[in-house]
Amino acid sequence: MTAPVAVDLGQSLESFRHGAEEFFHRLGDIGWPSMVIALAFYLAHLLARSRAWQNALRAAYPDRQVPYWRVTAAYLVGAGMNSIVPARVGDAVKIFLAKRSIRRSTYTTVVSSFFVGSVFDTTAGILVFIYALTQGLLPQPPELPDLPAFDIAFWAQHPSLLLFTLTALGILVVVLFAVLARRVEEFWDHIKQGAIVLTTPSLYLRMVASWQGLGWVMRFASYWFFLEAFNIGGSFQNVLLVMSVQTVSNLLPLTPGGAGAQQALLVATLVGPGPIAVLTYSVGQQIAIAAWTVVLGALALIFVFRTTDWRRLIRSASREAEQHA
Repeated sequence: MTAPVAVDLGQSLESFRHGAEEFFHRLGDIGWPSMVIALAFYLAHLLARSRAWQNALRAAYPDRQVPYWRVTAAYLVGAGMNSIVPARVGDAVKIFLAKRSIRRSTYTTVVSSFFVGSVFDTTAGILVFIYALTQGLLPQPPELPDLPAFDIAFWAQHPSLLLFTLTALGILVVVLFAVLARRVEEFWDHIKQGAIVLTTPSLYLRMVASWQGLGWVMRFASYWFFLEAFNIGGSFQNVLLVMSVQTVSNLLPLTPGGAGAQQALLVATLVGPGPIAVLTYSVGQQIAIAAWTVVLGALALIFVFRTTDWRRLIRSASREAEQHA
């Protein structure tokens, strides 16, 4: 199994490299006004999401100061790291920095508040995915093993292994919940504290879901202008296709930002402009977002947290996460 996996991964990276070369060769063809607008909307998307998280933290800690700009800076730093480091390492950094920004907070509560956002994101992601699936915008299951994308083709070629992995993860979660429920009552208190905003639906809709909804609208607008910048053509259908492809490629993030999987899916599904144009757009958008989030994260790290040692930051976040696990 090791050899085919290595081949699939190599093909994904080779496709991404080819797309990157095409992107840099066609820099002069990019609509830069649309690109600037797209990046501005993407920043608005990140700011709205960080506001939703801050509000969840404020509900968890009503008697303490939860500074918006430090939570936002933590979110931007983590987003930047997720763009260049696989396995969502940036999320651990977000939690680490947010916890350091709130006096007498606990990791369990901060983690719980962070995953409050998954309620809205999961619902919205499923709706977008269902739309793309029902409209025939995504490849059919028999076509998945033949896609030149390591993340997707590997699991499609080994469905029994995927089923086993998902089942094992589900059993592990149930066992951990059962053990912790019996042995660590304080743990559950912190979990409930972090998710307390969910107990009041009106408060959740006003403080969290509304900001996340705004973030999705900003993301939609950003992708529209990215499509315009690369001369693909912004449209409701094209934007939802891009968003559904990202949902699929990020389910198991084995490469930074789902690199390779996104390109393969978009080339297979985005009809009209031609495969080279689609590949250039997909890689170019991913490079632009990665570069933009890295710049934003670096600025937040320097001006808010007063450091530039991001490697030490990752090590500290990982170490403390292991200790509190």
